Amino acid sequence: MSYRIDAIPSSVLDEVRASGLDASGNPAEGVMASGGEPLRCCHRDATAGEDLILFGYEPPLPASPYREIGAVFTHAAPCAGPPSDSRYPAAWRGRPQILRAYDARGWIHPATRVDDGTDPEAAIEAILADPAVTLIHTRNVAYGCFMLAIVPDR
Repeated sequence: MSYRIDAIPSSVLDEVRASGLDASGNPAEGVMASGGEPLRCCHRDATAGEDLILFGYEPPLPASPYREIGAVFTHAAPCAGPPSDSRYPAAWRGRPQILRAYDARGWIHPATRVDDGTDPEAAIEAILADPAVTLIHTRNVAYGCFMLAIVPDR
């Protein structure tokens, strides 16, 4: 099964940077990275001293009871984006994750915990073997934050 890895769309990032407002209309917060903040714009961890913004983001999902807004970090200025949309981010390998699957209605399917993060592709392939799954969101285990979206090519 082939799939793509989606970062936060550049159009969303452009709007937040231009307006200074997040998905709820709250101000985006400028933050100086202390190092290790997961950057949803380029799928790597920040290094100390980088200029970031922290804002509420509503990940892609059809209108359903499972839609939510959560805090994410991105670069304050546009960056090159992720190195690939066809591979799990190398910088996040080994990081425990929750893989939360959804169907076409935006209803949640059982979540899968990937404890060591060394082979996320195997877990992704297993989840996408269910033809009802149309989208996966990966989540940070400790904080529950959205990390990235996985969309099957069907």
